[in-house]
Order: sequence, then C-alpha cells, then structure tokens
Amino acid sequence: MSVIDEIERELAEATERLLATAARLTDEDLRAPSLLPGWTRGHVLTHVARNADSYVNLLAWARTGVRTPQYASARAREAGIEAGAGRPAGEQLADLRDSADRFAVAVREMPAGAWTASVSGMNPPEHPAWYVPIRRLREVEVHHADLGAGYGWADWPETYVRRELYDTMLWLGDESPVGEVVARDPDTGEVLGIWTGLGDVPAVEGTPRELLAWLAGRTDGAGLRLTTPRSRDRHDTPDARLRHDEPNARLRHDEPDARLRHDEPDARLRHDAAGRLPSPPPWPKPSPAALPAEPPSSWPPAGN
Repeated sequence: MSVIDEIERELAEATERLLATAARLTDEDLRAPSLLPGWTRGHVLTHVARNADSYVNLLAWARTGVRTPQYASARAREAGIEAGAGRPAGEQLADLRDSADRFAVAVREMPAGAWTASVSGMNPPEHPAWYVPIRRLREVEVHHADLGAGYGWADWPETYVRRELYDTMLWLGDESPVGEVVARDPDTGEVLGIWTGLGDVPAVEGTPRELLAWLAGRTDGAGLRLTTPRSRDRHDTPDARLRHDEPNARLRHDEPDARLRHDEPDARLRHDAAGRLPSPPPWPKPSPAALPAEPPSSWPPAGN
C-alpha cells in the first residue's frame, strides 16, 4: 500500500466525520462565530468546500502538465469564501459533500506517474503531487475543529497527529520559537521524540497532541512546559530531524486530556497568564522542503 492509499482512506473517514457535524448545523448555527477570528461557521464550511476544488486544480496541473493555479488570486479566494458564507445549511452541506466527492474522484483518476509532478499552491515551496491529499486531510481535520461544534483538536486521530507533528518539525527550522521540542507519552512521561538544533532558546515539552495544537495556533500552550534544552552541548543538525537515540523515539497513542508527569525535579517553567510560552510562527507551510518525488510507502517514512 502506498501513501496515496493510506491518505485516501484517512481522508474519507475525516470527511465523513466533518459531513456528520455539518449535517447537524442549522442556519442559525452557521451564522454563529467559529473559533477563527472574523469567520462564522458558514465561512469555515465554504472555505473547506472551495479548498477541495482548489486541490482538484493542482491535481489537474499534475495530470496534464498545464499550470493550473490553486486559486485565480488571493482576492478571488477571499471573495469566494465571503460569497458562500451566508448560504442556508442545506446548501452548505450539499456543496461540502459535492466538492469532497470531486476531489476524491480526481485522486482516483490520477495516473500513477502523475503523482511525481511538481505543483505549487499560493505559497512556496513546490511539492510533488502526492502531497496534495495530505494537505487536503490537514484542511479537513483542522477546520473541522475550527467549527467549534463538538469536534476539537483533542479528537484528531493519532495517525493525523503523528504525521502533522513530523511535518511541522521538518519545516519549522530556524522559525522555531524554542530551541528544542520534546514529545512525551501522556501516561508514562516517556520521551517519544526530541527535535533539536532549533536555536539557542528554551525547550518545550508536551504530549504530541498538545504540541501540535500549540504549533498550529489552536491553543495557547496550556499543558506544555518550558525547560532547559537537554541538547545544548550536542552537535545536532539544524533541520530538526527526530533523534533516534532515545529508547522510544516515536510517537505513540496519547489520550487528549492527559498531562505530563512531573517527577523530575528540574528547572521547568510553568506556562502562565504572563505569556512565558513564546508564540509559534504562522502555521502551516504548504509542505516540507525536499520531499521525495516518488510517493513513499508511508508518511512519515518508516522508523520516524
């Protein structure tokens, strides 16, 4: 099974969850604010629908070799969202379903060789077409949570959390607000992964889910802890690769409401209202740089 099959299955499941939530929303619900500043729930659903069509454009580009922009322009993108935000719930739901179906058909009809073609969204970097379904899954999961309608970041599937944290750390690099990121098992406190070489600033520790939600700008970092980087004297590469010299350097299942163990008497700094936890950079970039051209068997690669 290739990464395309893997993501296609996950995306179908994520889309059904989103459609189930959208089906419960009334006209009044859609006029209510979402968790995104300035956007109603109607804005969020319209964006997700138009996003599906924008990725159909990128797949057409990869399939035909004819450059097809994701959106005609940033202004056209914004206008389309604004124009659709106030529609009745039934119309929104139908649009959401139909646009998702169009994307699913475009994925199924892609020739195998077209997945290696380079495409580019509204922002760099270019990336191989096989990464487009991963970008679509990100949009569905994140904006489902942004609706504020019973599904949140605590409900993101473990596979999604693992993949997104891996990719986020690949592109974070010198934009990182911290020098080291440590993922810990929510039940045992075991270190699951360490990303180092990010800068000469404090480290942040948390569960994979809490770290991703903070890096994605969906929380203020509650549950995370600042500490002194363990790798200050190590010669780690600056591209934030996952270290594998820890005994359990991989991401495992985590419970959404669990907190870290604090049985190590070190110099942790608690996050507080004074804002000691720094703000993460804008999230996400379209893709990590230097992805393999050929679709891998899985993503993240085996062993990461």
